[in-house]
Amino acid sequence: MAQHPVLMRVVGFSITAANRAGEIIREVMNKGELGIVDKGKDDLQTEADRSAQRCIVASLNKLFPKAKVIGEEGNIDLKIPQDWYTNEPDQDFLKNKCPESLKNVSEEDLVIWVDPLDGTSEYTQGFLEHVTVLIGVSVNERAVGGVIHQPYFKTDTGKIGRTIWGVKELGIGGISPATLPNNKFVVTTTRSHSNAVVQSALDALKPDEILRVGGAGYKIIQLLEGKAHAYVFASAGCKKWDTCAPEAVLEANGGTLTDMMGNHYLYGKGVQFPNKGGVLATAKGVNYQDVLDRIPLHIKEAISKNM
Repeated sequence: MAQHPVLMRVVGFSITAANRAGEIIREVMNKGELGIVDKGKDDLQTEADRSAQRCIVASLNKLFPKAKVIGEEGNIDLKIPQDWYTNEPDQDFLKNKCPESLKNVSEEDLVIWVDPLDGTSEYTQGFLEHVTVLIGVSVNERAVGGVIHQPYFKTDTGKIGRTIWGVKELGIGGISPATLPNNKFVVTTTRSHSNAVVQSALDALKPDEILRVGGAGYKIIQLLEGKAHAYVFASAGCKKWDTCAPEAVLEANGGTLTDMMGNHYLYGKGVQFPNKGGVLATAKGVNYQDVLDRIPLHIKEAISKNM
């Protein structure tokens, strides 16, 4: 594997780790003992969150000890069963050629952002299709690679689980290209964290349809699958591990993800975790600047005051 650049190896192993984490998430649900802990307002944690993070972070720390790995659940016990370790990268992914701009990235340059179970509330409420595992890779503070795994996606062959990957300047895999409907404008947004400012931003865009779903990962999938043109969340509700992988995957496919003012988030080692500027994302083929310009100044100013 020495011939593969480190960035490609990290994404290849992340695909395998996300798949194993998805198996663990299903195992916890099947046992019926979710072990729910309330971390704060609208912030739950389950045994599936904890175990999936242990699986991913322990594996990536062992494989890439010089990279910085940041998990949503903080510093938790990383002693894991042997069969939780990721020992092989995804071989199909490694058949791809690394972009020239990422060939010389060193392990020390990498920050890996892990959301072991995006959509925990939905997981506990039975909206299992909303659940994703997110692993994002940043270089020089910018999101460049990402993995979005859906533990409960049902394939045509009956297999459970789907993994989507994206690397900027390379493209995406694991999902078929989709065409957006051209006779209507569809926006996806939060299922359970709305407020007056969030609603005002949606009203300003005058969408024909609003898809309210859980999890940042699942919202981005709505864009990738051609079900929504834009993802709009005018509030400080998500964090870096929610958006690093989705941004990398979406932008690798020609879309755009920024805060509500049009600024890309930074994903370096020393950044603050909260995304205080909200999220504005558009699918490939959508005029991002047009959507950004339609957000009224008073909404942008309201968000900026809290940054």
